[in-house]
Amino acid sequence: MAHSRRGFLTYRSFPLPQGRRRCLCAALVAFFALFCAAPLLAAATDAQTLAGRPLLAALKAGGLVVYFRHASTDFGQNDDEMTGYEDCARQRNLTDAGRAEARAIGSAIARLGVPVGDVLASPFCRTMETAKLIFGRAAATPAVRGGPANGVAPDRYADLRRLLSTAPPPGTNVAIVSHGNPFRAVTGESYLAEGEAAVIRPLGKDKFHIVARIAKDGWDALAAP
Repeated sequence: MAHSRRGFLTYRSFPLPQGRRRCLCAALVAFFALFCAAPLLAAATDAQTLAGRPLLAALKAGGLVVYFRHASTDFGQNDDEMTGYEDCARQRNLTDAGRAEARAIGSAIARLGVPVGDVLASPFCRTMETAKLIFGRAAATPAVRGGPANGVAPDRYADLRRLLSTAPPPGTNVAIVSHGNPFRAVTGESYLAEGEAAVIRPLGKDKFHIVARIAKDGWDALAAP
């Protein structure tokens, strides 16, 4: 006869041989252990940092945002007298070395077969030029423009934070070419060097995790044995 307690069926409702009952109990314990551990496993994945071939595999799988600081510039120049983003003559621009760095980064990314979809660049000349030398294209995007690292309004980098937390489709990555200050302000991390990139895993709802930083001359090392 079936037995119940306060509306819940007990194992006596369905008599089973002792061995099968033990197997069933073990399976239920395993299921609930996995169910309870799932959030912890997800958090561990989100917190994972990568390097070398595992990083390359993640980039090839897509779904990441790669944030570049522009390549090397002439610090003898500044933007104080610029009349607009198109006024390159009154901005800090790439040096010849910086242009060579950007071309080398682009060649390495192409050799590695890293898929890149949208390329978003700050409208400044040095960021647009860096993006075009690396990827051959760039969309001037106010959301990733430069600005101060500190003392900004709470919503100053809200659009950038949203971009960093929004995953691109699997099989492709989004590239952002911007400046050191916005990265510092949004992530709280140390400044990127000129030409350095941060690989970011979007987590949604303005959250993201930096899984790697790649030096300007570090791309080919991802494929090293």
